[in-house]
Amino acid sequence: MPTSKPTSATILVLYYSRNGATRQLAELIAEGIESVPGASARLRTVPAVSAVCEATESDIPASGPPYVEYRDLEECAGLALGSPTRFGNMASAMKYFLDNSTSQWLSGALTGKPACVFTSTGSMHGGQESTLLSMMLPLMHHGMLIIGLPYSQPELMNTQTGGSPYGVTHFAKADGSAPISAEEKKLAIAQGQRLAQVALQLL
Repeated sequence: MPTSKPTSATILVLYYSRNGATRQLAELIAEGIESVPGASARLRTVPAVSAVCEATESDIPASGPPYVEYRDLEECAGLALGSPTRFGNMASAMKYFLDNSTSQWLSGALTGKPACVFTSTGSMHGGQESTLLSMMLPLMHHGMLIIGLPYSQPELMNTQTGGSPYGVTHFAKADGSAPISAEEKKLAIAQGQRLAQVALQLL
């Protein structure tokens, strides 16, 4: 007898956030995922890294979701990856985590799974799109299927803040004071929905 196709998908929403903006995008993407029947979001973050060898983070974050474990990559049906912009690149904390995912790369744990990326930055032209591209590169090495935001989302044409066909972005201003705009919110939720729908189709 043929085996039945799985009807549920756990999507990992993994982010790093210093001032809260990237975390807010992650929560909106998770909201979009959860709105798709059969899909659930697993929110995780990564600890900060330090140039001081003696400095360590607690095993449990002071607030928010728990730190990610590499088994979260193995168990997920899809991945949403987010980081603030650091000189047009992902933050070192996120890169450190990805740099140490060799075991998952060797085993092909992420091969064929869908992924999307998202970011926030303090300036309108502070490297949002290059940061998104920098996060895509290790995911492609892992064999993941990168999905973006299509222009069928009208907010991409109307946004005066963040937004990109490569993934949702947020313009937070230099002091982080700018709230998530209406367009950014809709794009984040739509991105989560799209990721969940693709993940379910690929099961």
